[in-house]
This record gives sequence, structure tokens and C-alpha cells, in this order.
Amino acid sequence: MPDNPQKTTKSPLGVKKVMIITTAVLTFIPFWKAAAVVLCDFGSSAFYAGGIAMRAFGPAFPWYILIVMLGAGPLLLVYIESSSLFVRGGIYKVVKEGLGNRMAKIAVSAIIFDFVLTGPISAVSAGHYLSGFIQSVFSYMDLTFPVPDNVFAVAFAVLVTLYFWRQNIKGISESADKSAKIVIISMLVAIILALWALLTILIRGHVKLPPFKPDFAPYALGWSKNFDWFKAVGLLGVLMAVGHSVLALSGLETLAQVYREIEYPKIANLKKAALTVFLFSLLFTGGLTFLASIIIPSELVATKYYENLLAGLAMELYGPEILRIIMQGALVLCGAVMLAGAVNTAIIGSNAVLNRVAEDGILTDRFRKIHKKYGTTYRMINFIVFIQLAVIFISHGKVYVLGEAYAFGVLWSIVLQTLSTILLRVKRPHARTFLVPFNIRYKNYSLPVGASVIFLFFFSVASINLITKKVATISGLAFTAFLFSVFYISERFNAKKANIMFEEGHREEINTTTMSTLGEAMRAELTHKNRVVIGVKDPENMYHLEQFLKNMKDDSFDIIVLYARPSPDTMFGKGSLKAAPLDDKKIFSNVILIAEQYGHAVIPLMVESNDPYYALSQVATEANADKIILGVSGTYGAQDQLERMAMAWGAVKDKKLDHPVTVDILWEGREVNFKFTA
Repeated sequence: MPDNPQKTTKSPLGVKKVMIITTAVLTFIPFWKAAAVVLCDFGSSAFYAGGIAMRAFGPAFPWYILIVMLGAGPLLLVYIESSSLFVRGGIYKVVKEGLGNRMAKIAVSAIIFDFVLTGPISAVSAGHYLSGFIQSVFSYMDLTFPVPDNVFAVAFAVLVTLYFWRQNIKGISESADKSAKIVIISMLVAIILALWALLTILIRGHVKLPPFKPDFAPYALGWSKNFDWFKAVGLLGVLMAVGHSVLALSGLETLAQVYREIEYPKIANLKKAALTVFLFSLLFTGGLTFLASIIIPSELVATKYYENLLAGLAMELYGPEILRIIMQGALVLCGAVMLAGAVNTAIIGSNAVLNRVAEDGILTDRFRKIHKKYGTTYRMINFIVFIQLAVIFISHGKVYVLGEAYAFGVLWSIVLQTLSTILLRVKRPHARTFLVPFNIRYKNYSLPVGASVIFLFFFSVASINLITKKVATISGLAFTAFLFSVFYISERFNAKKANIMFEEGHREEINTTTMSTLGEAMRAELTHKNRVVIGVKDPENMYHLEQFLKNMKDDSFDIIVLYARPSPDTMFGKGSLKAAPLDDKKIFSNVILIAEQYGHAVIPLMVESNDPYYALSQVATEANADKIILGVSGTYGAQDQLERMAMAWGAVKDKKLDHPVTVDILWEGREVNFKFTA
């Protein structure tokens, strides 16, 4: 803002009322913040996946955690292709387009089950790491004060869940900042731990690699132990072991959810985020789990460290006990914040998925209600957090119980999303900005060989898991049936509204905050030196807005998108007939969709005025804007618009300009420019 903002000229044709538009998403984040949000969930599995896998099939667990981490790479490619098809990506839209409404509801129910378990298992695991560290310190100080491990884990998990509930009510931008800090801390601690572990191996002078063949515990065979023909050998045993390790994949779907918030250029930044996620998790989860299996004796993993594997790695390193306790403390700090961050991303992912469902009218408006202050869909967040808290209490703080229920949601959501992406190659054969590699060209189609192999692998693992993971199958099917029923009943109640929404298209849930003056609105929103005011009126005529955002290469502008709503007493047209009121919700829904598509933040502003050109001039003056952009009017024509703009500018601008202001009128294939000079 200029040091001495000019007063808005009072005019009988001026602005009568000023309203700032708020929604759940108006800002965008860089790729590394998007990757951090995903990694707080995906990377957190390093702290518990190995111990759970060890209990299921013995010392071979690090090989299968590594296989799962390598499998994350091809899966990320599927998420990039599916996200490139839909601005509002995510599993619901992809499966709906590929397999229809019913399968989309099933897929959403499955992925919500995954998110519901991700938060509790991460928070409870963090509680165990912290409890173990406290006990190590007490032991070193010869204190005998007992720490009730499971009770402590439950209490800590509840506090963490409530904290991130509050943060998500306040909005994703703040949550993304915290996720980035968590990942940076975790990376530094992981590097120190890995270097110390390698030094320990070098000093001890012998390396015994873990066996590759899994040795399944009876409970890990599930119903398959009742079938003599079902033996855990060869490829079948490998797939079973992968199924018990696949909980380490939880969190990848968050990448498709945060795609909505990734800044320009969206696909290029999505690729960078995916590569960052893959490399970090491969080294962090796969690498540290492998080092732990080499350094810690397998009997200690099975009995002492299965709920805090990486803390066990710290305590079994070579060196003085006090230094090992300090390393454990650093690791526990890292683990506590990263596992707690997984609670955050689970809430973010659940909320994003449910919002996609609500946009189709499947959930009633009561679910979609926007928070008056923060602009978030707080009722959906409340719903998810309530279920997560219930799961925490039911688990009694036992990580392996939560681990047993895992894998159903993550696997079947992967299967349905991958299959839908493959089918859309036929249903939508037009050019894409990204394809999963290894394709065969046939006429206008690109046959997905690579994507099909990915689908067959995960379908095989998911099918075997139905038989071998009894708890996951029962709880997963029960929760999926429950949430599907909620969707079905809500959709029936909301049928009339859903049909209207289908006919009219997507409408963003928005709030309007009334400001006393234009100056107050500008001071609250403007942060950049360069400003542009883009006038909108027709929800179907946004070409000028789209062109500006499409050609904008950085975020050096404050982009004020202005709709001048006619005052109740405004008279227009021949015979002084009142103008028909326009649908401002539809206008701003389209504005936000376009902003999301190109990944640029905008400031939606609505004013009540009896002349849109005077309103544009007043807003541009108050904002000290460099440029005004309009779409061509079907009523007046571009030349008439420029004349009206010049007359309004002359009446509003009552002091000398300190810089020129350009007025551009854009429509397909043409543009008209005029400059107000100093």
C-alpha cells in the first residue's frame, strides 16, 4: 500500500457497500510445502511399520518395507496422471469418471477408513516413543517411577489430535507451514542417526543381512490357515508379506488432495513434489528400517522395540549411554512431531475427500457449512476428528491392534483409482499433460501397459489381504458399509438439491465479510507492490481472467477480482428497467475454479454500486493498481467500454497519478488497450 492512501471520492455513482469473499481455499503453496504435507503422513510410517511387520512375519520385515517404498514410485506416477485430469483431483472424481457413482462412494469410504486409522496409529505411536524415552531417562538416573505406557500413549494421542483439529479449523495454509518445519527437523535427525548407524556397523566389523523368506505368525495368516492349499511360499508368500507391510504406503493419496493448493505451474510442481516424497521416504523409511534390522538383534525387535523401532536403533548404537540417550531424545522429538504431523495430514485428506463428495450434492449443506471466521468446512473436520478420538480410546494404546486393522482402505482405494485411470484412457483419449510411462500407441489411444502392471500388482496384494488380514477385512468392510450408507441416505435426502447442483455445475461455499470502507478492505488484503484489478460480471465470460492467470509467470501481483453488484435502486437499459440480479455465488465459484487451475492466489472482492465503471475506478485508485482488465461486453462493445471507463476514471481520480494505469479489454483473439498517464 502507498504510504498515504488516497481517500475514495464520494460520488453519487460510487461504491455503496464493500464485501470481501472468503472460501476454504484462496492461497496456494509451493511444491516443497505440498511434499511436506504428504511426508508428515507417508514418512511417519518409518516409526511403526517395521515393528508391526516384524510381529507379522519375522526378521524378513526390512526387505518388504523396502519393496513397498519402491512400489510408491510407480504409484505416484498414477496419482500425477489422475490429478492432471481434474483440477479438483483426488480419488472421488477419478473413480466417479472411470467407474461411476456407486464405486466412487465405495472408494471414498475405503480411503476415509485409511485416514481414520492413520491419525490414531501415528499419534499412539508417538506416545510410545515419548514414553520409552522417559523410561530411558529414569533408568539412567536410577529412578523407579513407573510410566504406564499404554495410558500415556492414549493421553498423548488425544492431545495431539485435538491440537491439529484446531489448526485445521483455522486452515490448510498454516498447517502446511507446520508440516514443512516438521519434515526439516526430521531430515536433520535422520541424517545424524543414519551416519551414526553406519559408523556403528563399521566399528563392529560385521554385517548380517536379514533373511528374505517370511516366517508368518499364526494370526498373520488370517483365514488362510484353514486352507491346506494356501501355503505362504514363493510369490504368494512375498505378496502376503507385502500386504502386511503396505501400511507404509499410507499417505500418498494426500498428494492428490493437496494438488488443489499447489501453486503455478501446477503439474510441474506436482512432479517435483512427487519426486521429493519418493526420495525422502525411500531413504528415511526404507533406509532407517534396514539399518535398524542390521544393528538391533531380532529378539529385541520382537520383544522390546516393536512399538518404537527407531528408538531401539538409537539405543543400540555404538557409544556412551548418555550420548545414545541424547540421540534417542532427538529421535523422539523428531518422531513425536512427525507422527503428530500425520494426524494433521489425515484430517486434511479426509476433509478434502469429503468436500469432493459434498460438491456433487451427496452430502447435505449441513456438512458443507463454512466457518464464519476461517472459511473452512469445520463440520466435516469435526466428524473425522470425533471418529479418530473414538478409535484411539478403543485401541487402548496398542499400536499392533491399529496395525492389524490397517491396509484395507489404502489398498482398495489404490486399486480403484488405478483401474479408473486406466479406463479413462479409453473414455477420455484426448491429450494429457502427463502419462504413466510404458504405453503403446494405437490410433487415437495410448494403451497403458505400465499402469496395467501397477494395477495387477496392487490388486493381487489387496485380494490376498482379504483372506490373510482378518481384522482389516472385517473392520474395513464394516466401516465402508457404514460410510456408504451415510452417503446413500444423505443423497436421498438431498436428491432435489443434488439435481440442481448437477444442472448448474459446481458452486463454491463462500462467506462474505462486509467492510466499512474500500481502504479497510485493501489494507487487509494487499501484500505485493504490483496490483491488478480484474472486473467480472458474467460467470460464463471469464476469458480475460483465465488469460491473465495463464500468462502470469510468478506471484508478483496482488490480483483483485472485482464484481460490482448492482445496488437495489440501480436503473439500466431502455425504459429504465431494473437489471436482473446476477448469481454472485456462481460468479465467484468460477473465479476460484480458474484460480485453482492455474495455481495463482486471487482476492475476490464484491462491491455494491450503481455503476460498475465507477466501482472499478474507485477500487483501482484505492489499491494503487497498475492495470485494470475487463472482458468485452456483449451489450456495449469494447470501444464504448473504454469511453465509459475513461469518464469514470476522470471523475474518481482527483489527484495526479504517480504512475500510468493500463486498461485492457480482452476477448478471444483480440484485445484493446488504453493507458491513463501521469
